[in-house]
Amino acid sequence: MSLQTRRRVLQFMLLGSTAFAAPRGLFAAEYGRGKGMPWSPLKGETPYYGTNDDRFFSPAERETVAAICARLIPSDSDGPGASEADVVTFLDRQMAGFYGRGQHWYMQGPFGEGTATQGYQSEHPPAMLYRLALAELDSYCRTENGYPFVDLPAETQDEILTGLDEETIEFKGVSAKAFFDLILKNAVEGFFADPIYGGNRDMIAWRYIGFPGTRYDYRDFVGHGGAAVRLEPVSLMGRPGWNRS
Repeated sequence: MSLQTRRRVLQFMLLGSTAFAAPRGLFAAEYGRGKGMPWSPLKGETPYYGTNDDRFFSPAERETVAAICARLIPSDSDGPGASEADVVTFLDRQMAGFYGRGQHWYMQGPFGEGTATQGYQSEHPPAMLYRLALAELDSYCRTENGYPFVDLPAETQDEILTGLDEETIEFKGVSAKAFFDLILKNAVEGFFADPIYGGNRDMIAWRYIGFPGTRYDYRDFVGHGGAAVRLEPVSLMGRPGWNRS
């Protein structure tokens, strides 16, 4: 994929869905921790950044999820991918929190198949869908290829992921297609979300597409006439070199 093609695809992924920059679950008042907002306005306190306790995946699951994301958003000579952006940490934190539990969703039956326009329809909250699907993926790969997903060549991994997407590969207990759709969406969220949530490490995705980040405003650049706005990206936590006052 050429530099310009890859850049256009990534820009479309970011601009086409602004929710990716702030996942729905993260708007909740309690942040899934039962302590209210994790920072106080005008107090110079940095927002909650997560801790080493915010983990859902087992070591083997984390390896598999990282390998999947590395194929969904691959690294190449043009630019970084999910691995450099540490997307797996974003997903781990999401699954460990209220988003993973489906805490703010209506999760009572009946559970129908649903349509493409009705969004997430699984009877399992996201974290449980991940756990069950990852186990089935591992079982499928060992049966069909003799190795777990993480130990397969990239070409074989791509074939398996394509099979999940096109529904030529099915799982017994959960929907393989639902899992593929969810992890693809979550991987894109983790790639472009503010680094405060664990992914987009060092704002690497923003730097790649030229996104200036969460700056206060852009009034100084309203009349730029379509020229590129070349600014160092800024996270919700600021950026390297800035000191907390």
